[in-house]
Amino acid sequence: MKSKRRDNECVTVITVCRNASSLLDKTQKSVLRQSYKNIEYIIIDGASTDDTIDILNKISAPQVHWTSEPDKGIYDAMNKGIHMAHGKWCIFMNAGDIFADDLVIETIMGQEGIEEAEIIYGDVIKGGGIKKAEKPHNAHRMYFCHQCVFIRTALLKEFPFDINHKMSADFKQMKQLWLAKKRFKQLNIPVAVFDTSGISNSKRAEGLWDNIQVIREVDAISEQFRLLPRLLFTWLVCKLRGR
Repeated sequence: MKSKRRDNECVTVITVCRNASSLLDKTQKSVLRQSYKNIEYIIIDGASTDDTIDILNKISAPQVHWTSEPDKGIYDAMNKGIHMAHGKWCIFMNAGDIFADDLVIETIMGQEGIEEAEIIYGDVIKGGGIKKAEKPHNAHRMYFCHQCVFIRTALLKEFPFDINHKMSADFKQMKQLWLAKKRFKQLNIPVAVFDTSGISNSKRAEGLWDNIQVIREVDAISEQFRLLPRLLFTWLVCKLRGR
């Protein structure tokens, strides 16, 4: 059952991009089609040299704010977006990703019990099918898609992305939030359609190795013994296959 719609709770959607003008266009249109009205949309561009700036200049919606400047990678750009955010909640919708439908944010903000939650997440549409998220737990990988999670902005400012991790800073952040006993809430709702052309899908072995380093940094020794063997095996298989 849904509770009263919470139009007073601003949601900040953050898109980071660089030289991805064709992908950015469909993402920004998806964001601006959302039925929920209290949205702030921040686009962080990494000094693109394609026609991204032309697209940004054509966006006239007053809730859209953007910047274009060099950065130190995707997570540095995401931290910049967090610093600019004024919403109570943030969700990252990177260039190429779109919301599952035009009612997603309104539906999420209308759910019972989100007042007590600090991290809210749902399912992802990937490869034409719905990939279900898992229950909250400490894992060897992300058990939900980062484009499907709403996080309180105050938490993101307290736990920023570690830019020393080029591919798994989101994984590290979620582990830190779990270990800090922050309140996760899982919803049985598709949130986003994930673009599979991103770096995490094209450099699988590198992403797994970064996950391994995160576990070594963050988890207790007992958890490392539980989590690392399976991850190391998968990483080795990917290396042998050149993935």
